Amino acid sequence: MRLTSFTDYGLRMLMRMASAPDRAFSTAELAEEFGLSRNHLSKIMQKLAQGGLVSTRRGGGGGAVLAHPARDIRLGAVVRLLEEGQALVECFGPGGGDCSISGCCGLKARLRSAEAAFLTDLDRTTLAEIALPEPQGAST
Repeated sequence: MRLTSFTDYGLRMLMRMASAPDRAFSTAELAEEFGLSRNHLSKIMQKLAQGGLVSTRRGGGGGAVLAHPARDIRLGAVVRLLEEGQALVECFGPGGGDCSISGCCGLKARLRSAEAAFLTDLDRTTLAEIALPEPQGAST
C-alpha cells in the first residue's frame, strides 16, 4: 500500500496537533516545522476540517485544533478521509479504468481484501498513540 503525500502530510499535521491538544496550530507554523508548502497544507487542513477532525478559527489567535480527543480519532478513519477518491489500482476507480482482463481477473478481489485489512489494522490505532513529542523549547 502506498499513501498519497496528501495523506502523509495530513497524518503528520494531526500527530503534531495531538502533541499539544489545547493549542491552536497555524498552517504556516506546521509548514515551517515540516518544511512543506503552506498552500498544500492549507488544502489538507481544509479537508480535515470538512471531515470533522479539526476545528479552525481565522484571525489573530486563530488556527486549528483537534475537534475530538486524540484517543477518539482512529487512523483508519483519517486515511479513509484523506485518500477518498484515490483508487488503489486503476480498475477500482470510477468506470473501472481501461483493464482488458477485468472479466477474468482474480487479483481484484485479493487487492480489495488487502485494502480492507490495511484499513482495519489502522482502525486499531488512535492518534493519541502516535502523537509526536512536543519540540524542545515549544511554548504552549
